[in-house]
This record gives sequence, C-alpha cells and structure tokens, in this order.
Amino acid sequence: MANNINTWTRKVAEGMLPVFEDTRTLSKNVNTQKIAGSFYPGSGENVDFKRPTRHTVVETTDGDITAESPSPIITGKATGTVQKYITAYLEYDELDEAVNIGGDVLRQTLEQPTAEIVTKLESNFADFMMANSALLAGTPGTAASTWSDIAAYSAMMKANGIPAGSWCTGVNSFTEAALSGEQRSIGVNPEAGKANMDATIAERFAGMTVKSCETLPSYITDSEADRAGTLSANPDVTYVTARDTMRQTLAVTAFGANLEVKAGETIQITGRNRLNQATRKTIINAGSPVVFTGTVYADVTLDGSGAGNIVITGPAIYEATGAYNTVDSAPVSGDVVTLLGSASSIIQPNLFWHKDAFSIGSVPIKRLNDTETTFTTKDGLQIRIAKGSDFLGNSQRVRFDLVPAFAALNPFWAGHGFG
Repeated sequence: MANNINTWTRKVAEGMLPVFEDTRTLSKNVNTQKIAGSFYPGSGENVDFKRPTRHTVVETTDGDITAESPSPIITGKATGTVQKYITAYLEYDELDEAVNIGGDVLRQTLEQPTAEIVTKLESNFADFMMANSALLAGTPGTAASTWSDIAAYSAMMKANGIPAGSWCTGVNSFTEAALSGEQRSIGVNPEAGKANMDATIAERFAGMTVKSCETLPSYITDSEADRAGTLSANPDVTYVTARDTMRQTLAVTAFGANLEVKAGETIQITGRNRLNQATRKTIINAGSPVVFTGTVYADVTLDGSGAGNIVITGPAIYEATGAYNTVDSAPVSGDVVTLLGSASSIIQPNLFWHKDAFSIGSVPIKRLNDTETTFTTKDGLQIRIAKGSDFLGNSQRVRFDLVPAFAALNPFWAGHGFG
C-alpha cells in the first residue's frame, strides 16, 4: 500500500530542515525571537513592537527639583512587515524517487531548491538591513582590506554606546581573502558542515564576529558628478515624529539636475555631529567630531534643479530635553549636504550590527489541503511543503513556500562599513 501523502511530505520536511538550517548565515545572526509567534491569520501585514524609552537626569546643588522639568516619556514602536512569498517547486517523480531512497540522495535532491529559497531570503533581508542601518564607518566606495578597517566598525559601535555582545559584521569573499593575508592569531571557528559556522572568519575580534557573506547588497550611483547640495528647509528634528519609523525627510536643493539617489547611499550633513546614544556627548575620532550621516531609505529622483525630498534612516534629532538627541545641533535650511561616494560607481557596503538591531520571522501560510506539511526551525521560520496536480498539464509537482517578515528594531545599532 502506498505511503499516505502526509507521511511522504513529512519525510521531505525531515530531509529539507537540516539543509535549510545549514545554509543560512545573516538570518541566524539577528533577533529571530522578537517576531516569532507574532503573526497569525488575523494579524494583518504589520505587527508593532514597543521601543524602549529614554530619560534625562538633572543636577542640583540642594536636591530641590521643583523648578526642573520631568523627563519626557515618549513611546515609539518598531514594525514587523510581511514580505512576499518565496517559492520553489520540483516535479513530483524526481523527488518521490529520492524520498524512497532517502539518506544522502534525498538531501542532495533538496539542496538546490532549498539553497534557492535561502539565497532569496538572505538577499532580500540584506537589502532590508542596508536600507535600515544608520551608522557609517570608513569611506563609501573604499573596500575594507585590513583588520584595522574591521576594528573601526567595532569602534563606531562602541562610540555610539551600543551594548557589548552579539556584534557581527558581514564581508564578501574578496575582503575575506584580503584579511587572510594579515591573519596571524585570529581565532577562526573550525567547525565545518554548517554555512553559518563555515562563514565565520574570526570570533570576537575587537568584540565582533566577522563572517563571510555572499548576499551583501549593493547600489549604483548616478553618473551626475554634482553630488553636493543644501537643505532647502529646516527638517523636523523632534523624536515624536521619527519615533515609529526612525526615518526623517530632508528637503534638498542645488544637487545635479535629475540626480537619481539610490537606497543605501550615505548622505552627510556638514556642521552637525553625531552623539553617543548612551552619554549624549559628541563622538570624537582622532581629535575631530564625527560628522552626522544618514542612510537613504528609498530611491528618489531629484528634479531639474536638483531639488526634492530624500528620506533617510537614522534621523538627526535635536530637542531641548536631549533624551533622544542624535546630533549636537539641529540641521537647518542652508546646511551643506553631500552624497558620499563617487559618481557612476558600484558600491557594496559591508554590514555591521548588533543582534538586536533587526528581527526576522515568518508568517503562517494558509493551508491548501491535506496534502501538505509544515516545519518550523528552532528560531521560528516556517516552510510549507505541499504536493499538487496540474490536471491540464498532466503533471504533479511539489512546492516549498516561505513568507518572511522583517523588522528594524534599532537602526542606530547597525551600519555600513568600508575601508
């Protein structure tokens, strides 16, 4: 008697799960538990998470605080957003034969569709991370080539008051090769067999785990050479406006005509300096303040006079209370703003982040019929496996579906790294 289809799909799930787990890297190094279990059939496309509040302290000579203002309590939210379906499928006969044989044959058959799902998942998530990372270390367009470049990413995280522990950076294979020429006593994790372990170049170098990552995003800068302009209006610098999105709109002018600005580019505001998020003091690098930068969140094309609105991740906040300030003074109309990096360049930033900067999860997928099985990884990602027939095409196929959800919990705990 033939196997029940649920038993068959369970065998496929058992064969696919270790392959799926073994090929992930980026998605294994963020907070997956924040989103896990948050989505359900009635939750909709977005789920919100409370951001922590910040407070200020006052100093007095006699302890009398009657004339002092209380610390403001402003509650913000981070939003987990459902992404598109990621689907791979196989002809039934090929997979059925592998199921019957089992073992390595089943794993090998499942490697390709599983790898395609993981690659798409991690590529999409890397794009999301790039657009939602606020910090900058190094010079955009300059490749990291030494361990001192990597240490600079760690220095930027420390200088911003990011809690120690669970720090990661992802670099491409050519940066890995450049670093290997300098490597002496850096502790490489020797465990093999898992992509996440194999990708580890160094553990706890300057407090950071360095990983090789082939899904890093990139962007292409416009051919227009004039990449400097000015603010054409005072931006909104209040925390209450930016608290939910952690974004800010910059009205600009005097850039090159019809300049195309790409998501992921870095924009700098001259004369406004970055503050440590713990001490609220100006960050100093080699005796000079670190100039404020933000990451362009979405593509935009400026008009014929080089004017338009650029939305950035990592807002410049400046308020009298100072509890949420990110800059030492408020940007104003007329400030010089510059898109860093050269024209007509393909730029691929390394990414560095604290594990709690981002979260990834998956959404329960509606059930098609009784010919399916779902499996859930330890960190909450769920894949549906379903078998179905195309009676018009006289064929049977098996499909694998994943619907991920991404959240940026704190963009100021992540950044772009260069040399």
